[in-house]
Amino acid sequence: MDHSQLERLRQAIRDVPDFPRKGIMFKDITTLLKNAELLQISVEYIYNYFCSEKIDLVAGIESRGFILGAAVAYKFNCGFIPIRKPGKLPAAKISEEYQLEYGTDKVEIHQDAIVPGTRVLLVDDLLATGGTSRAACNLIKRLRGEIVGLAFLIELSFLTLPQPQEP
Repeated sequence: MDHSQLERLRQAIRDVPDFPRKGIMFKDITTLLKNAELLQISVEYIYNYFCSEKIDLVAGIESRGFILGAAVAYKFNCGFIPIRKPGKLPAAKISEEYQLEYGTDKVEIHQDAIVPGTRVLLVDDLLATGGTSRAACNLIKRLRGEIVGLAFLIELSFLTLPQPQEP
């Protein structure tokens, strides 16, 4: 992706102040998604970054990760699995709790979504603190899937939690 394409993607993402609550600057990607060319650029970028890897499945985190993840799975000619908020999956599932700045939440995956050794690419629209994606990775690992990589459209690097230091 060249600099002009990256800048077009940046400019297409709308900032919505005080959503979902006061003090939050929400990154709205619907303005990017409605532009066919920019959606294609986004999917191609993720595909090109990981195209040398063997990808068996793409997992997407609810809900905007479904949009990008399904398109990336199509590009890789592989299946897609949803990682959902509690109470949304109809069959047997496992869950993983994670910390929020104001409490806890959890995500779930069907128990039969991944067979051991499956190579999974995790896709979501935004990386903030990493809590949701860490929980999603834990679910994949608990099903003995192999995480090939993580792909995000947006990274809020000023919010990313520092990693523990080695002693």
